[in-house]
Amino acid sequence: AQSVGETEKAEFQRIITAQISAFRADDGPTAYSFAAPVVRNIFPTPEIFMSMVKQGYPQVYRPSSFKFDEASADSAGRPTQRVTIVGPDGKTYQALYTMEKQPDGAWRIAGCAILEIPGVDA
Repeated sequence: AQSVGETEKAEFQRIITAQISAFRADDGPTAYSFAAPVVRNIFPTPEIFMSMVKQGYPQVYRPSSFKFDEASADSAGRPTQRVTIVGPDGKTYQALYTMEKQPDGAWRIAGCAILEIPGVDA
């Protein structure tokens, strides 16, 4: 896997932390501001985006806790950031955030895949 520089890793962690903080505050416009255009095309308003997150991603919408793991590039060369999350259900999950650099140089979240880590509870 390709490596991700410390500068990018710090930026990924800043963005993900800010988005989780916005979810916790039910601040849809701020949470939505971190979404890449590919996500915005599917969920065209902050309200639709927040509804999707509430229903499909309760772990990132209301995490009990989270910590950052490694940042690397996936098989397609896209930068990713792994996050271990304890969900509101007390179970531990691995979230894989795919990051996308925008033409203006800013990073945005292009996707998030969540897997339960069996046998690991908080």
